[in-house]
Amino acid sequence: MNRLVVRTSFKPAFLMLAFAMSLAGCANYQGLVTKGMSLDAHSLQTAQSFKDIKLSPAAWPKSEWWKSLGDPQLDRLIAEALRDSPDMQIASARAHQASAAAYAADAQRTPILDAEGGVSRSRLAADQSPTGEGGTYSTVRNLDLNFNYTFDLWGGQRATWEAALGQARAAEIDQQSARLTLAANVARAYSDLGQAHVVYDLAADDLKRTRQMLELGNRRLNSGIDSRFQFQQTQSLEAGSEAQLIDAQKRLRSAKISLAVLLGKGPDRGDEIARPSVLKPSAVALPSSLPAQLLGRRPDLVAARWRVEAASKTIVAGKTNFYPNLNLSAAVGSESLLGDAMFGSASRFFNIAPAVSLPIFDGGRLRADLDARDADYDLAVAQYNKSLVQALGDVSDTLSQMRSISRQIEAQQRASDIAKASYDTAAQRFGSGIGNYVDVLTIEQQLLQSQRQLADLTAERIDLSIQLMQALGGGFQSSSADQNAGPGTPSTASQTE
Repeated sequence: MNRLVVRTSFKPAFLMLAFAMSLAGCANYQGLVTKGMSLDAHSLQTAQSFKDIKLSPAAWPKSEWWKSLGDPQLDRLIAEALRDSPDMQIASARAHQASAAAYAADAQRTPILDAEGGVSRSRLAADQSPTGEGGTYSTVRNLDLNFNYTFDLWGGQRATWEAALGQARAAEIDQQSARLTLAANVARAYSDLGQAHVVYDLAADDLKRTRQMLELGNRRLNSGIDSRFQFQQTQSLEAGSEAQLIDAQKRLRSAKISLAVLLGKGPDRGDEIARPSVLKPSAVALPSSLPAQLLGRRPDLVAARWRVEAASKTIVAGKTNFYPNLNLSAAVGSESLLGDAMFGSASRFFNIAPAVSLPIFDGGRLRADLDARDADYDLAVAQYNKSLVQALGDVSDTLSQMRSISRQIEAQQRASDIAKASYDTAAQRFGSGIGNYVDVLTIEQQLLQSQRQLADLTAERIDLSIQLMQALGGGFQSSSADQNAGPGTPSTASQTE
């Protein structure tokens, strides 16, 4: 970038010159504007999706929402994960990085003062000596202070610092988002582990039933009631049930390992976890202040708001690059060839050098930089809008599924009970030698399928309860500063002139 630099003595004429240059020489950023407009939560239609849902101010999750699921072991596991998981360590490190960047941006606003001292001993060659004689020795001693300060005439340095602060705040809130995500993932993995135990039990019961059928079939074969073909069908069914049990064992082992990984531990940690108890699903209720307060209850939304705020500050900083810049540097010290004259008046020196720089022609670099910052702002607004739409979609979709799953479970429970009663009757008739083999086989398969569907629906209800807690923000609540940040007034905060 080409900038006109003027150095002059510090006189009133210097300020007049700077003012004149600011009027005449600035590069132009006219025509560069942001296009991003944030969505208003009230403009997104939700009335139809949320109708017939119980409204309650107390429906917002608590900060430790997982305790409502009613399993003390789960409480301990989530506390362990929040303490030891690498996911939380990564989020903490990113917040530290952002905080350090904000600290560095603040440091750029302060003057620089440094001291330097040294001694240089040298021997001149003959062709370097003024007298033409070699072997001349000299010692130079120096001690000086240097000062440099760039004035923040247009607030660009402050805007850069505020942008870094916004990013730091977003990273800090990302920690809360990571905490919520991790807690939800642990709770869901814990529910999956419980479901894996149930599936294993069902597979074991099924194998037990088929082996009883195989025993009965063997007696019927020896009695001449059934053919060898029918007995082989029972043998095949028993082998298939054994394979299902092996698959259930594999699923159980995988669930234990997945949970151990979330805890930040080795796979053996999963073997130490006792079988989960039956978790309590949350009641289907909706906060009466949704969707307005969702903006301050979801950490991902609050972080997105701060990133919009940070992007708007980078635009302010970019615009100041078009204006004249004032820098002041000064130095004072002493330099001497003779040690005893080091602090004498003849060895002292100082200089002061105010300078004004002004962009005149840079090939469009400044405009390109500002245009890129405008695009960054538009992207941040678009990402915020996407997060808002997704947040309301998460809540609506979860509630929609939860509204019907209880009825599904009731219907499936009836179907399972009927299948169990039918199987018991058919198995008894089969054992007495009067039942039909095909009927027993068909009903046994129906019973197994019905029991698995019931177990899946029960696990799904627990999973949806966890998802609802996560969709409603998991007990996070933003501060007043968070609520004032970001897309509250994006067009006025970042629109270029």
